[in-house]
Amino acid sequence: MKMWRSKIFIGFILMIASTVTAVAQCAICTKTAEQLGEGPAKGLNAGILYLAATPFLIIGYIGYRWFQSEKEKNKLDAQQSEQRQL
Repeated sequence: MKMWRSKIFIGFILMIASTVTAVAQCAICTKTAEQLGEGPAKGLNAGILYLAATPFLIIGYIGYRWFQSEKEKNKLDAQQSEQRQL
C-alpha cells in the first residue's frame, strides 16, 4: 500500500514539475490584460488559475473523505463477518 501511494505522489510531483505556463484567459480577459500591460496581465492570469483550482481542491477533499469512510466501513464489515463465522 505504501508503494502505491509513493508512486502516485512521485507521479504527481513530476506532473507538476513538467508543466508549462498556462494561459487561462477568455477573449474578454485577454483584451483587458493586453491593455493593462505584462505585469498586471500575469497577475490576472494567476488569479484566474487560482479561482479555477479551488473547486477541484474542494471536490478532491470530498472524494478523499469519502474514500477514507468507505475504507473504514469495509474494514468494519469484514470484522463483523469474521465474528459471525466464529
